[in-house]
Formats: sequence, C-alpha cells, structure tokens
Amino acid sequence: MRSLDSLVFTQGLADRQPGRLAFQALRRDDAEIWQQKLRRQLIALMGGFPHTPCPLDAETVETVTFPDYTRETVLFPSRADLSVFAYFLTPKNATAPLPVLICLPGHGRGVDDIVGIREDGAMRDAPGGYQNDFALQAVYNGVAVLAVEQLGFGHRRDKRARQAGSGASSCMPAAGAALLMGRTMAGWRVYDVIRAIDYLVGRSEVDAARIGCMDISGGGTVTFFAAAVEPRIHAAMLSGYFNTFRDSILSLPHCIDNYIPGILRYAEMPDIAGLIAPRPLFVESGVRDPIFPVEATKTAFDRAKAIYRVFDAQDRIDMEIFDDEHVFHGVQAFPFLK
Repeated sequence: MRSLDSLVFTQGLADRQPGRLAFQALRRDDAEIWQQKLRRQLIALMGGFPHTPCPLDAETVETVTFPDYTRETVLFPSRADLSVFAYFLTPKNATAPLPVLICLPGHGRGVDDIVGIREDGAMRDAPGGYQNDFALQAVYNGVAVLAVEQLGFGHRRDKRARQAGSGASSCMPAAGAALLMGRTMAGWRVYDVIRAIDYLVGRSEVDAARIGCMDISGGGTVTFFAAAVEPRIHAAMLSGYFNTFRDSILSLPHCIDNYIPGILRYAEMPDIAGLIAPRPLFVESGVRDPIFPVEATKTAFDRAKAIYRVFDAQDRIDMEIFDDEHVFHGVQAFPFLK
C-alpha cells in the first residue's frame, strides 16, 4: 500500500534490507570467520583508514595538578594534516601501569565538559550537564583517562562554529564533507581512537592490555565502531547509544555524524556488537531517553547477547536500564569494567 509518510516509506525499506552479513553462526569457529568478513566490510563502509600511519610526534602542552589527579593537555597526530586534542588524567597515589579508559564526549561543549571545565575555564564544584563529568568519574575510580576531543567538537571546531558559541559544533559541514568524498565522520573519529591507542601504548603509566572506551551519546557512536574494528580495545561501555539503526537514527532526528551509507544492507547494530565479542561490553540506557528508545535498546541487547553466547561469553555483556533521560549514569558500568 502506498503512503505519503516518509517514515513509513523508509522504515519499510529498512525492513526489506537483506542484511547480507547478519549473524547466523551456530559455532564459534564460524562466528570468527563471520567477524572477519563483517569487520572488513564495516571498515570499507566507513571510508577506510590510511594504509601507513604518520609519525606519532606527541606533545604535552600543559600539566595541571589537582588534589586527586594530574591532568596533561596533549596533542598528537591522527593524520599528516590533522591533530588530536586530548587530556591525559592520572589518579594520584596509583601504582603504574594503570588500566586506561579512552573517554569520548557527546554533542555539546566537547571534551572540557567531561573533565569538569566550565565555559570560563574554571573547574566545576560538582558534576553537571547530561555528561556528568564522566571522565573525572573514571579517574576517581582509579584508572588513567585519555579524554579525546572529537573532530568537530570543542577545540577541534571550524571558525564559524567557534564564533557561534561554546555549544556549537562543526559536525554538519565536516560530516557532510566526508560523505561528499566517500568517507564518514564515524570513520575519521574511529581512526582518531586508533591513533589514541598508538599514543597510549607508548606511555609507561598505561597497561596496554587493559585499554577500554567510555562515552555518552555521539561518543557512543565512536566507541561502538572503534571497538568493532580495533581489537586493542579490551572493553567497551556504551551510554545513551546502543539501539537499532531502524528505531533510532533511521526514525528520529540525529546529527549526520551518526550515518554510515549502506550499512543496513549488511548488518544492524546487534550484529556489529557481535564484532566486539568475546571482549566485555556494557550498555546503559535511560527509560526516558527520547532519541535512543529504551525498548529498542532491550531488543538489540538481547540479540547481541545471543551472539556472545555463541562465543561462550554471555557473562561478558551486561546492561543497566535506569530511571532518567539521555544522560551518563555509570552506576553499574564502573564496577563492570573493573
């Protein structure tokens, strides 16, 4: 039956997508072959990565000492013509080498908003905003943190976005430019995470066997795809993101930095979560999250857990549903990651 409704049309198309690489394996050896195929396809859909990494000439531009931790401002190259801005936080009186969490902010003011820095540059007295200073929460939980500024946010915006105010991003023009060139913002940001790991394994404070990722919202997009393709990420936590493409970014308004052309021809979100198996994966979602509906999160989680079961790793995936909206919660996530 024909419809005038654009959402009815697009959801109908999505329901008829073949899912050519949807998970079907019954045995672990077949599942591992499937992972290799889908991982290659996912990297191609994101636009691919540079064949040869550029030299990692990292620079520490500032070090600030607080009562409970030290914060370094660092710059390191992602590509020959692109740098990454990040904060490296280490807890006081902790014994190295430490586990480390790469913390990725969602849309808003960028990385400053997850390390407690106010718009005027002073430190907040208590966690604020929907991101709840989760990078500081991590360091207070005794781990090192690399809080990465995502391309298009905060310190890595274009001139027009900077002039528009602290909460403005340059996601839309940058993500649109990526699509015009057959690339994706997700792919660019995932490669930033890969280079962040290259940076971290060179630091004596870091236990390279215990690198994880933590996030909220748009940061969850990047953690999700990075963990799917980068095996050096040993654990992943997704806050306010994990769902189905059909019920979230296909059906509701979202920034175009979330979109990977053609992905539904091959797989849905639970299939991609299967690329993380058997490594630990934690999902949290608020019952009143307006942009990642919780019932779809539950459905996607059940499907992902079924994949983990084939790897005999069902105890390495868990979820918390909490009574709130689109916010970082973290109550069960931190104990899970330990």
